[in-house]
Amino acid sequence: MTDPMQPEAICQHGLPARPWADARLNRLPGVLPVAEGDWLLVDEVYAAQMALRERLLAAKGDAVLRASPGAIAACAELLDAVLADALTRPGFVAEGGVVRCPDGRRVPLDRERPLETAARLVQEDLVVLERPDGADEHIITAASLCFPASWTLGEKFLKPLTRVHRPVAEYEGDIAKRVQRLFDGLQPGRPIWRMNYLIYSDPALFQPRTEADKRPPASGSARWLRMERQGMRRLPESGAVVFSIHTFVIPLERLSDADRNALSASKPVG
Repeated sequence: MTDPMQPEAICQHGLPARPWADARLNRLPGVLPVAEGDWLLVDEVYAAQMALRERLLAAKGDAVLRASPGAIAACAELLDAVLADALTRPGFVAEGGVVRCPDGRRVPLDRERPLETAARLVQEDLVVLERPDGADEHIITAASLCFPASWTLGEKFLKPLTRVHRPVAEYEGDIAKRVQRLFDGLQPGRPIWRMNYLIYSDPALFQPRTEADKRPPASGSARWLRMERQGMRRLPESGAVVFSIHTFVIPLERLSDADRNALSASKPVG
């Protein structure tokens, strides 16, 4: 019987970018400005990803959705930002207290549960980070994380950026300082994005792993390119930073020979 939490592969048809061929993206942190109207994306697998997200939200509890009491204002502001973006796009319609989505779902506009409501509207996982007075770094204060790429919300929730990135060796030292400066320097209305990419043996979107349970190296039979378009946006009222993650999974055989050769010669960016 098919596991409803691990359905058949949900794969996009093409590449959102080629970071291995773009020197601006193929390094850490490797960020670019977000084009007008491109903070959140709706692609050809919206319906399939959102159906899986609904099942995960219903079944996995705080493994996929958490918010600290202090993040209430930031989550409410995040929902307003998501609505402002979504309602400019085809297929999203506000009808009284309900939002009709491109896949036909009708999502109640529940402002008592703003993070969950936002998560049910868009393909992106949404992570809220705030820097308390006197803190050296931003910490994760709320998140919807239905498509984790080998990490768990349980280990990272309420942790600062340096701790969040454990055990990524490349993040230590100068990179950590550069990323914190980047977060500190974000301006409302000027979001940025980066892209990561890794080769996976399994196309599943829901792949939580603890820090002790390391992802095994991709074998010669690995068939899937997993990419994340990671957006960073400051909310003007709360000052919180929203880290959005749009996940793409593409079979390697769907790539051109040139892309496969360039990919195999590159060092994946996490």
